Amino acid sequence: MHDDRSRPPSDPLDGGAAPRQDWPGQRLGLPRTGPRSIARLGRRIAGVTIDWGLAYVVAFAFFDGQGLAITVIFSVVQIVFLVTLGGTVGHLVLGMRLVPMAGGRIGLWRPVVRTLLLALVIPAVVWDQDQRGLHDRVAGTVLVRV
Repeated sequence: MHDDRSRPPSDPLDGGAAPRQDWPGQRLGLPRTGPRSIARLGRRIAGVTIDWGLAYVVAFAFFDGQGLAITVIFSVVQIVFLVTLGGTVGHLVLGMRLVPMAGGRIGLWRPVVRTLLLALVIPAVVWDQDQRGLHDRVAGTVLVRV
């Protein structure tokens, strides 16, 4: 008889049945709590709220709060901070960091792709069993606690 436990976990986006896990990130080899554990939803929402709030303040101060200015400022700050510091202001204040799934450096393309999708909002509200948004799945990143 074939033992399914010897197979690697299936990717839900590939149409495979996802294995049961006890905490978000378990199938990715991440701990349940503490450093390198998945940043939970409340912390991520608070972080993006801080980032949007800062973008709004800057846009209001320099561009009369125009919607396009808010989005552009948010996007530029996201990309610059993710590339240089590994996290946005909201991430860093709340003890989170963005890391690539494959390890190594975050590079430039991952923050650009992630930010463009995040600005569309929809990919950010669609997530998998590891609580990774679609924008993180596409960019090959995961937001973890530090």
